[in-house]
Amino acid sequence: MAALYRLYDYLPEDISQLLARILMGWIFFRSGLGNIDGFGLNETAFVLFENEFKLPFIAPVPAAYMATAGELFLPPLLWLGLFTRFAATGLLIMTLIIEIFVYPAAYETHGLWSIGLLLIMTFGPGRLSLDHLLGWEKAPVRS
Repeated sequence: MAALYRLYDYLPEDISQLLARILMGWIFFRSGLGNIDGFGLNETAFVLFENEFKLPFIAPVPAAYMATAGELFLPPLLWLGLFTRFAATGLLIMTLIIEIFVYPAAYETHGLWSIGLLLIMTFGPGRLSLDHLLGWEKAPVRS
């Protein structure tokens, strides 16, 4: 069994980390794109935040702008692997807000997003990232 388990050591960790960053970023970026029209937010975004995404602690208009900004700004950071752990933390906070206040019944989806983001936060962006290139993240030494 030990020989079989050692085969997993050959899985490309950096590729797995890159794919996680790409996929997690795409989920949020696609949502952000649905909120914009040209250089501003579309009417649908405002309607959703006023009628469906009723957050208890922030008004709908600023919430729409803040959520869309996060959805459009944080994913490119993930893709580049720049400030990666902070970007993943921001998206995890958004996920928790969505789960708690907007769609609590979607815990399976939000759970999967959370796992992906927590893995990025825990293990970092990998060597295929600007964080690594700039020396901010060191690749772990495998034993």
